[in-house]
Amino acid sequence: QVQLVESVGGLVQAGGSLRLSCVASGSIASMNAMGWYRQAPGKQRDMVATIISGGFANYADSVKGRFTISRDNAKNTVYLQMNSLKPEDTAVYFCGYRPGLFTAWRGWGQGTQVTVSS
Repeated sequence: QVQLVESVGGLVQAGGSLRLSCVASGSIASMNAMGWYRQAPGKQRDMVATIISGGFANYADSVKGRFTISRDNAKNTVYLQMNSLKPEDTAVYFCGYRPGLFTAWRGWGQGTQVTVSS
């Protein structure tokens, strides 16, 4: 099973930017989808952004226009560019993958903390 490791997050002021990366232990080229999810304290894990093998991306309404997901199959890496950050973006961010269209998301790493101060 492919293992995923997220980059270190950080503390950023509201309005700032941060880029997360997620490196896979194996090839992601054949993965149906890669994605970023986040979990705030006391809340469930929610989808932030996903990108399928064809490059089409889907975003949560709360991050549309501010976040951009991309994948570099040659580097087995998925990125999440986060701009215009808000305090409500504070959460632990996880990356995962979906091997096929009707398979479950898996491969969650330890997650990385992103804190946005007001």
